[in-house]
Amino acid sequence: MSARPAVPAALRRRRKDADRRFGVRLFGSAAAAAVAAVLFGLLLVLVESGWLPLRRLDAGAARWLNRTALDHPAWTGTLRFFSDVVWDPVTLRAAVAVLTLWLLYRRAWRLAAWSAVTAVAGGLIGLLVKMVVERARPSLPDPVAHAPGYSFPSGHAMAATTSFAVLLLVLLPLVRRSLRPLCWAVAIVSVLGVGFTRVALGVHWFSDVVGGWTLGLAVVALTGWSFEAWRADAGLGRTEVAEGLEPELDDGDDPEGTDATRR
Repeated sequence: MSARPAVPAALRRRRKDADRRFGVRLFGSAAAAAVAAVLFGLLLVLVESGWLPLRRLDAGAARWLNRTALDHPAWTGTLRFFSDVVWDPVTLRAAVAVLTLWLLYRRAWRLAAWSAVTAVAGGLIGLLVKMVVERARPSLPDPVAHAPGYSFPSGHAMAATTSFAVLLLVLLPLVRRSLRPLCWAVAIVSVLGVGFTRVALGVHWFSDVVGGWTLGLAVVALTGWSFEAWRADAGLGRTEVAEGLEPELDDGDDPEGTDATRR
């Protein structure tokens, strides 16, 4: 196996500067997302306290789905299995943790950092907003499930949004193009399914789920922007979302595409 060509000193300096800016932008984006989450939570409290249509929508959806759950216990058991096992935040974050370790093994350092920061930032932001908003969970006459803590935003919905985004954007380069639409479909159906199960089980309001989706997307968008900024600083081309964040990941020798031969 032939040795790699030496990387010029100027290119090494450029890469080091790009890495430094990448770190600043990555954590700066996470902080900006946290501020946006708090502001969003405070705004939602104001809207919830005065805008009757939203409260009626939340209450109506909760009552209708609760009646459906009581009338179909087998269906409710299926929802519990998906919500508490398959789509549980612990399960999804464990999958992201395994992915991050694999990226470190592949020496995809920056992609591993993006994966870890996106997952951790999503969890911390969700917890912060819950403590700021302090919204009570639905109280139904005949509940079919219970959950601790505050209600807004839905932690399940937010974890699903960030986790499936990380898995999808990291692994897409390793998937055949013909199968990528299927991967997108699985991710989208899973994220929507998580939200549906939480409302159907009566442990979240509809607006809690929408809040979790929105904040999760904000985190992914901000950290994804940071990763794209690093690629631009390092002289790598920008990528389309459909191609994943790092198209070079399928290159076993150079997963981040930073060899001088790629310039």
